[in-house]
Amino acid sequence: MKRLLISALAGAVAVTLSATAPMAQDVTLRCQHFLSPMASIPRFFIEPWARKVEADSDGRIKVEIYPAMQLGGSPPALYDQIRDGVIDCGWALPSYNPGRFPEAEAFELPFMSSMSAEATSKALWEFGETYLTERFGDIKPIAIHVHGPGVIHKKGDPITSTADFEGLKLRGPSRQANALLESLGATTVGMPVPAFPEALSKGVVDGGVIPWEIVPPLKVHELADSHTQIGGDRALYNTVFVWGMNLDSYNRLPDDLKAVIDANSGLEVSGMAGAAMDKGDTVGEELVNGTDNAVVTLDEAVVDELRAIGAAQTEAWIAEMESKGLAGRQMVDDAQALIAKHTGGS
Repeated sequence: MKRLLISALAGAVAVTLSATAPMAQDVTLRCQHFLSPMASIPRFFIEPWARKVEADSDGRIKVEIYPAMQLGGSPPALYDQIRDGVIDCGWALPSYNPGRFPEAEAFELPFMSSMSAEATSKALWEFGETYLTERFGDIKPIAIHVHGPGVIHKKGDPITSTADFEGLKLRGPSRQANALLESLGATTVGMPVPAFPEALSKGVVDGGVIPWEIVPPLKVHELADSHTQIGGDRALYNTVFVWGMNLDSYNRLPDDLKAVIDANSGLEVSGMAGAAMDKGDTVGEELVNGTDNAVVTLDEAVVDELRAIGAAQTEAWIAEMESKGLAGRQMVDDAQALIAKHTGGS
């Protein structure tokens, strides 16, 4: 009888431990980005994503968000911080590491992206499934996305012709954007976007290209006098971003919590990140339109000139990629087809 009682008690303890064991694997993810918490991506994507992951895991995953590089390091180091486990997840720009992610540049070429960051980001995720799995193989990509159309913000009068670029010092975000600006006669100064306001205020640059969404948190509207939109149905340039997770942090999760991360990754989540940029563009543009700053849109003839210059740059990029054994032409064709697919064939 005593043995039966002990056996029953042992069985009850085993059942209790089995029922509660997964709770012993609760996890906190420390995630970092380089912007103010009031910027579009933190407000409209990263924070909602974090809260959804917490809710979907019944609170077993806690996501801590550290803005403005509070955990240390610089924006160009973010990808390696994710890869090396310095942080569990983060938001990084491949273009801050020139030459390291060449395939991603297909979406940064002139006039490649549509005017919808949401649609282009979905296309980018699909493109990435073919072309970026090896480059991003040392992290777990959760979302790969772009921002909305770039705008030229500068001191003084707005740019209204291709000749107006000549001699300007402009902040550039990526190798391809810089190449386009330099072909127009500008001198580019590469820097992470948080450094742009100080550079503009001190005269290090005359202006720079950034989308509307980042204007409010950086207070660019208080420093610039004019803003030039490109117009048309394609963006002058774009920049690729990745919201990713450290592989070890992901692999340590029990299967049911991995499933939560998986369910909050992929094409639709990439679209969600792009939509956050689109929403931020509306906020930023409305803010600037409420100031006395000059806001102009380039004439169609000027855009056609820019397109011709961009087309030549794209051909040069294709040749460069193919000289390195990469499928440059196919990447451009596939990127264009996927963007058309996700923008309704436009």
